[in-house]
Amino acid sequence: MSDAIACVTPQWAAPATVRAGFTTRAGGVSNGPWTGLNLARHVGDDPAAVARNRALLRATLALPAEPCWLDQVHGTRVVRPDGHGVLPPADAAYSRRPGVVCTVMVADCVPILLCSRRGDEVAAVHAGWRGLAAGIVPRAIAAFMAPAHELLAWIGPAIGAAAYIVGSELRAQFVADDPGSAALFSAQPPGWRFDLSGLAARHLAQAGVRAVSVAGRCVYSEPATFFSYRRDGVSGRMAALIWLASA
Repeated sequence: MSDAIACVTPQWAAPATVRAGFTTRAGGVSNGPWTGLNLARHVGDDPAAVARNRALLRATLALPAEPCWLDQVHGTRVVRPDGHGVLPPADAAYSRRPGVVCTVMVADCVPILLCSRRGDEVAAVHAGWRGLAAGIVPRAIAAFMAPAHELLAWIGPAIGAAAYIVGSELRAQFVADDPGSAALFSAQPPGWRFDLSGLAARHLAQAGVRAVSVAGRCVYSEPATFFSYRRDGVSGRMAALIWLASA
């Protein structure tokens, strides 16, 4: 396994002060089901390999600091890392401080990166179906000083609708809360195909975010490039990172 790693660069109109990236599994030193650039310590991988992978990430992206690794729990808490102290469990990180690397890890769930048009606020959001149902998107947007219509959003690679089959009870839950979300489900008896990224985009639009860019890549269907927990059962994690460049 080569040490060289590869990342997806978000295609969006973010200001020059905003830096962002999304890791793939390419490169890194992990082996077995975590082969490649696994960045998670909680999935059974060798801690030394994870440490090496994280060091490779910092060097490749020239990160200004260690990423703010969150203990993600599929909730709605948004934290404001300052680089000091232990963060409580959370599923989004927001910052106005240059050099703070807001980070979330995913292996099927939707990674959302947010920034203000002025380029002085950023956030990273972990959005699985539980977090979306509970309101993680509007909670993250509420952390910004800028109004929602002055924000930019990027939805990164996640499990695609063709690979994400859910039960009727889950569909009924979402449709009961938002009848318009029915369009994000298509029948796949005995269940439903679910466009999770589409739901994230819908929640962003409902919250007032007008500029939403979508990577449109399915992690499940690209095993050589991305980890997928639903596909593999035991898997590594990718990271979505965003930060403000120092002046």
